[in-house]
Amino acid sequence: MHSEPISDTPLIIAPRGAGMANLALAIGGLAIGTGEFASMTILPVVAGDLHASLPDMGHMISAYALGVVFGAPLITIFLARMPRRAMLIMLMSLYAVGNLLSAAAPGYASLILARFVAGIPHGAYFGVAALVAASMAVPEKRAQAVSRVLMGLTIANIFGVPLATWLSQGFGWRSTFLVVGLLGVTTALMVRRYVPWIAPGDASPQRELGVFRRLQVWVTLLMVSVGFGGLFAVYTYVTPTLLEVTKVSQALVPLLLAMMGVGMTVGNVVGGWFADRSRLWTIFGALVWNAAALTAFYYTSSNVWAVALNLFAIGCGIAVCPAVQTRLMDVAGDAQTVAAALNHSAFNCANAAGAWCGGLAIAHGMSLQSTGPVGALLALGGIVVLGVSVWLERRPARSARLHIVYNIQK
Repeated sequence: MHSEPISDTPLIIAPRGAGMANLALAIGGLAIGTGEFASMTILPVVAGDLHASLPDMGHMISAYALGVVFGAPLITIFLARMPRRAMLIMLMSLYAVGNLLSAAAPGYASLILARFVAGIPHGAYFGVAALVAASMAVPEKRAQAVSRVLMGLTIANIFGVPLATWLSQGFGWRSTFLVVGLLGVTTALMVRRYVPWIAPGDASPQRELGVFRRLQVWVTLLMVSVGFGGLFAVYTYVTPTLLEVTKVSQALVPLLLAMMGVGMTVGNVVGGWFADRSRLWTIFGALVWNAAALTAFYYTSSNVWAVALNLFAIGCGIAVCPAVQTRLMDVAGDAQTVAAALNHSAFNCANAAGAWCGGLAIAHGMSLQSTGPVGALLALGGIVVLGVSVWLERRPARSARLHIVYNIQK
């Protein structure tokens, strides 16, 4: 696996400094990460308040994921000519509205609709933010710049999700979505002040649609959708597993969730560093790591200290994010915006697939901790798809070498 190409996009200078611009983008990640992951941890509270079953309220997670899957490509394609800062402000404003509507939802149906609305800007925001961050970094440090944007997403699992879980226990689940909505408003204001104005360049709906003709984009998205469903197979059911299998008190759950968040933050930083050296080896290493850490979950769930370390290890698997994000930008050609956004559609497909596979195992009488081995199988599936991706990428080079050898022999 060789080193991948780097971008020749001209460097963009942020008038008030790239640090503040990246901070503004990362706070958006904090808002989105808190809203997405906390929805899973507060699910029992929401179900109890709305007198719905856990499977029914699980549709709240699916509705959000559906919004991401459809919103990411549609927004980036049809708003391709919008200046990047204006697009980021619009996206975070929509995200704020979706979460404020969630907080005010009077019942089950309205909450499902509000979560769908909140999911629409998710993928497009991260895709555009990643491109903006990469444009403010020298080419050999693009992946690390992307990891700084994703830092908000990982830190959300250290502070945002545990805080949201605590808020839902003490002040009701609506307070969680209210806080997330206010974070969205804060992000929009900070982006307006600190992120530089960036023109869309030659981007157009026709050019962005060209991404769907690139086989490597599809294979990479499939690898993410399959390979990283394992994380969500465990995460979706981690709260009942900790309460019923590990038998910890409800007050300890946020702290254990924070351990996974610490792992995500460490993995994100390390993954960005490795991805600037080799995207493919980083993705492969993260998939192998995930398979091992998820398998271990079956055996560690009965002990609080062991499961705390295991959750940290599972969180470290997020190291793949900067590598996958920059690889998609590499293989997308001149349709980078929609490719970067599609990465988050793929992760939400992984979210849905992991939750479904984990739930299927539990519904068929398997234990809650069985979600770990189920997730490990998904990680192994991702390794197979990655192998196909590498084989397809190198097939033209192998054909050319065989042609040269054949001509020499003649």
